[in-house]
Amino acid sequence: MEKIKTALLSYGMSGKVFHAPFLDIHPGFELLGSWERSKKLIQEDYPSVKSYPSIDNLLADNVDLVIVNTPVGTHYEYAKKVLLAGKHAVVEKAFTTTVAEAEELASIAKEKGLKLSVFQNRRWDSDFKTIQKIINEGVLGDLVEAEFHFDRYNPVLSPKAHKETVNDGAGILKDLGPHLIDQAVALFGSPKSVFADIRYTRENSLVDDWIDLLLIYDEFRVRLKASFFVREANPAYTIHGKKGSFLKPRGDVQEDELKIGKKPNLESWGKESEDLQGILNTEIDGKAVREKVPTLQGNYFSFFDGVYDSIANDKTEPVTAQDGVKVMQIIEAAIASNTQKKVIDL
Repeated sequence: MEKIKTALLSYGMSGKVFHAPFLDIHPGFELLGSWERSKKLIQEDYPSVKSYPSIDNLLADNVDLVIVNTPVGTHYEYAKKVLLAGKHAVVEKAFTTTVAEAEELASIAKEKGLKLSVFQNRRWDSDFKTIQKIINEGVLGDLVEAEFHFDRYNPVLSPKAHKETVNDGAGILKDLGPHLIDQAVALFGSPKSVFADIRYTRENSLVDDWIDLLLIYDEFRVRLKASFFVREANPAYTIHGKKGSFLKPRGDVQEDELKIGKKPNLESWGKESEDLQGILNTEIDGKAVREKVPTLQGNYFSFFDGVYDSIANDKTEPVTAQDGVKVMQIIEAAIASNTQKKVIDL
């Protein structure tokens, strides 16, 4: 297996938790190192890799793929520089800060024959994979409505300045919002229109920290919510169809296990506790059924598998640049809706 030489643009939480562990164990990647501006930490975890003093130094190395995992407001600038240097790229969410930026990056990648993917790892959460299976099996009948939550209880402002100061990439709409929006689009496609309510709820918050988005489809509606003031969790996923309902709490364990330094063990990795199984209440073959549904195994490794296959075998990226464009279209529509207090057609 030919190894894809890969470098990170930062080694903070995302590099240490979400990228390096999978690049390290995947036989198709060779982790070359990371650009590190002040703290030099990557060699503590991976002694054989490099700590690059600048992005230009990194791009001058024999790198095939660059992970753009810097603050959202820098994604466009850095991803463009990576692509123009002839390197494939994976860009974290939010993909960019505007639709125009997203479309330009997609155009550059296509023009240069490069692979460009958006890191939407939540498609490989155990709970989302289970939701996807339930919907694909059609056991709920024609859908009427769905509601997705990404809630936390965290009233304290983040110490990370780029998250709490007014800038194009700050706020919950571009932080947790892209996860929810991408999951909705992956399941249902792009909506016809969007209505949004965006609020500032924490004391002294300068950025949006509460969102309620309504995605309007022809025959059903999808509501997406995120808040920092949910002490008693709602179901993460509530789906109602004409035959039945499915409710599932958020239960994916991967982020928590990665944060405490656990390495992905592909056999047991991503298995939820049984007490977090979802409840299916529906009718199957004329019989009423109310039962717990075993949760599928989550695995972010599958995203990196897809990236490898896209580069090595010229397959479609696991999350395409056009997927990223669609998410940005909904984010822009949500901002316009909140400002104008009306439904925005896409």
